[in-house]
Amino acid sequence: MSDSDADGDTGGDATDVNADTGAGDTFGVGIHVTESDLQFVVRVPSDIDSGWTDPEEFQRLVEEVVWERLDRERTLRAIATETPNGETVTLGRVTLRPDGTVVRADLAAVDGA
Repeated sequence: MSDSDADGDTGGDATDVNADTGAGDTFGVGIHVTESDLQFVVRVPSDIDSGWTDPEEFQRLVEEVVWERLDRERTLRAIATETPNGETVTLGRVTLRPDGTVVRADLAAVDGA
């Protein structure tokens, strides 16, 4: 997990990059609210491809894909304003291959964002 607080630049988006949507691993993404910060959360599938050798790398890639598609500042501001401590707001799912190819991004802007 990593803390997130910089700007993004687009609204919600569902993107098919490749017609072969069965390939790759699908990661759930969300923002967990604590008393002191917002934490970017990546839910990892239990049957993840063995090609992912570095957990930090795929988490970084997932986060990069999310903030390329959602407005980071507006999303985090809306979550911080409207979400109670201890809750996690789901942003959607990102499907990636171990080579970093984005197969699909199914993300939604948070209400108020």
